[in-house]
Amino acid sequence: MRVDANVPLGDGVITDDGRIRAFLPTLHAVLEQGARVVLASHLGRPETPGDPKFSLAPVANRLAELTGLGVHLASGCDGDSLGQALSDAAPNEVVLLENLRYDPRETSSSDEERQELAREWSQHVSFVVEDGFGVVHRKQASVYDLPAMLPSVAGLLVEREVAVVTRLTKDVEHPYTVVLGGSKVSDKLGVIEALVPLADSVLIGGGMVFTVLQVLGHPIGKSLVETSQLEVVKDFLDTARSAGVDIVLPHDIVMASGFSADAENEVLGIDELETGPNGAEAMGLDIGPSSAEKFASIIEGSKTVFWNGPMGVFEFEAFQGGTKTVAQALSTMQGFSVVGGGDSAAAVRAFGFDESSFSHISTGGGASLEFLEGKVLPGLEILGWQA
Repeated sequence: MRVDANVPLGDGVITDDGRIRAFLPTLHAVLEQGARVVLASHLGRPETPGDPKFSLAPVANRLAELTGLGVHLASGCDGDSLGQALSDAAPNEVVLLENLRYDPRETSSSDEERQELAREWSQHVSFVVEDGFGVVHRKQASVYDLPAMLPSVAGLLVEREVAVVTRLTKDVEHPYTVVLGGSKVSDKLGVIEALVPLADSVLIGGGMVFTVLQVLGHPIGKSLVETSQLEVVKDFLDTARSAGVDIVLPHDIVMASGFSADAENEVLGIDELETGPNGAEAMGLDIGPSSAEKFASIIEGSKTVFWNGPMGVFEFEAFQGGTKTVAQALSTMQGFSVVGGGDSAAAVRAFGFDESSFSHISTGGGASLEFLEGKVLPGLEILGWQA
């Protein structure tokens, strides 16, 4: 069972277990059918095989706490390690392979190398359940090559994710609002192109807004800007205007003296971002409170909302107001509310929102965006699920 247990860690402790809880319904469903289960996941990007900082041991411990099951962590992730773990584990224990990225064949660009690893696994398992939506856009041994060798199906989480993302592009109920944040415009260009023809409003915040503001001639101080994307943004704005889509930008910004939790900060209008005490050296780290309230009002009046990317540096208390206000609006709107992307989901949980107050919190940021863009996702294609 391929899952996405790529959870954030702080000093070896899981800080957000949402991705683990997301695959539990599928795990229980498979166990109820009498299957013996091997779970497989990656964690982070270890530069050297076996780096203990990236061990799945914390995941094994948390999984045992959440389920009450015995979880046997394999010593490695290759075929021999899997075979040994199955021999050593008690019959009623779930086997968890060590971090798949400890073996470079998992992510190799060589079909032969990936298939070699998949063949090793195929000697010990008879069926594959793909429930790691966060990785279905990757052509990797566990996502693509092993399902190609054995009978394979999508898990309940992948089913749900595909249904939700499909609903965002087909038979959408209007007004439809897309809220985009995060640091880079370049990360969102594909989804902007795909959703602008469908949306009524696109609200833009986060670091990416400063590239847009620069295109429009506003001062931005030392705020993040992607100079390579200026012409692309101009084209996007022209396309949106032609389509009658309302592009909503913040009219005030929280400007700070530097990138730190205790940086001196003040709220300024977008035409005066270089007039504060820090002048042209200041940087924007959140949308302002007035803009956040405007965003919230539009969200609350919508029937469908897709949100991807925080409005500011929400990890710092002084700059989390915009993100928290957007999350609050999504949690109370009367319609279909989707939180997409790891950072947005992490913010929702960090702020203590009841997850059931949102229609859906996606586990796959990159996969969701690529699906929305209409790209072929290898992990779905191999199951015959690709739209």
